[in-house]
Amino acid sequence: MTVQVFIDGAVGTTGLEIAQRLAGREEFALITLDEARRKDDAARREAINDADVVILCLPDDAAVAAVGMIANARTRVIDASTAHRVAPGWTYGFPEVVGREAVAAAKRVANPGCYPTGFIALLAPLIRANLLPVAWPYSCHAVSGYSGGGKALIERFEADRDIAWRGYGLAFGHKHVPEMQAYAHLAIAPLFSPAVIAAMRGMVVEVPLPLSIIPGAPSADVLRAALTEFYAGSPIVSVAQDFPAGGELLLRASMAPWDGLELHVIGSADGEQARLVARLDNLGKGASGAAVQSLNLMAGLDETAGLRL
Repeated sequence: MTVQVFIDGAVGTTGLEIAQRLAGREEFALITLDEARRKDDAARREAINDADVVILCLPDDAAVAAVGMIANARTRVIDASTAHRVAPGWTYGFPEVVGREAVAAAKRVANPGCYPTGFIALLAPLIRANLLPVAWPYSCHAVSGYSGGGKALIERFEADRDIAWRGYGLAFGHKHVPEMQAYAHLAIAPLFSPAVIAAMRGMVVEVPLPLSIIPGAPSADVLRAALTEFYAGSPIVSVAQDFPAGGELLLRASMAPWDGLELHVIGSADGEQARLVARLDNLGKGASGAAVQSLNLMAGLDETAGLRL
């Protein structure tokens, strides 16, 4: 049976990359609207209700309005906006963390944010295993390709090629913090410091751990072994076993689309400090790749079908 899919917001970066991953796949048929109709609410409402699955690549308010257009009990939703990530009745679209069965059975799936994907992938398994405390003031430092900032930021970066790094969210209260806290199961909101760099795509997320003062914290080797066991058999998430070559991790401006997620636990020689580091593509596992992974599961297919791995 062919699954009818409508991407609402198909001309944005995330929507375009989802469509690329679905191109040529006989399991799915894309419902499309031409330029004249894609902003017409009546046409969108019809397409949404004709779809088996609608993928929302819209601003938060527009995503909420689109869900309100559903007038049947059949249409399922994957929302790539922030609007429903901690909303009741929505399943968080991180199969490795919440369970593949939960995503496969869900009617409403909230696609994770790109930064939270790295943060939650690193911390949630370790906190769940009681290796790190729930009540600790974790911090998160992260850099992303400028595509992660949306259309307006893309335009600003491409208009001024002299900018190499742009720190933002300096006023606190970043919209990703609620899901970071909720799905890492933290009692204290993390201190989140995001930035974008002069590359279109790619992302590094880091959580520093002062092991010597964290109550009950084990060694970096124990943390790495726990993550390795948690993600064992995953075709998408890998845990590096070796120290990064030369003590460096790289993001290249020429990075090709990639839907994997690579995790590192890097410990100091004296055992007093560690760095949890995630490397991913903010447009891949951080956005479009994650949406396609959830779509595959919801359609009863191999979760990696169509992904760039």
